Amino acid sequence: MNAPLVFFVGGTRSGKSGLAQRWAEAQAPRRLFLATCRVENNDAEMAARVARHQAGRGAGWFCVEEPLDPLTVLKGFLAGTSGQDSDAAGVALLDCVSLWIANLLAAGLTPEVIRTRVAALAAGLADEPGGRARPVALVSAETGLGIVPPTPLGRVYRDVLGLANQTLAGVCTHVIFVSCGLPLALKGPLPEGL
Repeated sequence: MNAPLVFFVGGTRSGKSGLAQRWAEAQAPRRLFLATCRVENNDAEMAARVARHQAGRGAGWFCVEEPLDPLTVLKGFLAGTSGQDSDAAGVALLDCVSLWIANLLAAGLTPEVIRTRVAALAAGLADEPGGRARPVALVSAETGLGIVPPTPLGRVYRDVLGLANQTLAGVCTHVIFVSCGLPLALKGPLPEGL
């Protein structure tokens, strides 16, 4: 039997990361936080954001930073073969898909290549041989509720992320839309721990 695969999606500052963290903390005392954020050398504001997030996680979390290839880390976690402290984690939280997509675009990958990577992530999470033994949560931004971006890159990002969200939601057992800090179940019931 597969453990839950929960997708938290919502707008900026909607509370999605906080709810995902709370859910993960209810699942296991040791947890893997898979961070996709990339802090550039001179971005003090982003570095401060990361520091706030790290301080807010507290004990019981093991963090792996992987801005371009979260699938490899998640496969190691699910198989328990990464050789890292994350093998002892009982749940994984990937935060976030939207930054991962931005990183891939910034690295020069085409939308087609990115869609292939998203499909691989979805398949890797959905098709775990013998079932997914440990629960996984994904967090992503919903960009389709705002204005049409004024730049070509902004429109490409919105489109690629929207398709990524659809692909990942399709394989998840639960999809939770978050607005104003409140969860709304879009697929499956609200999972325990929220």
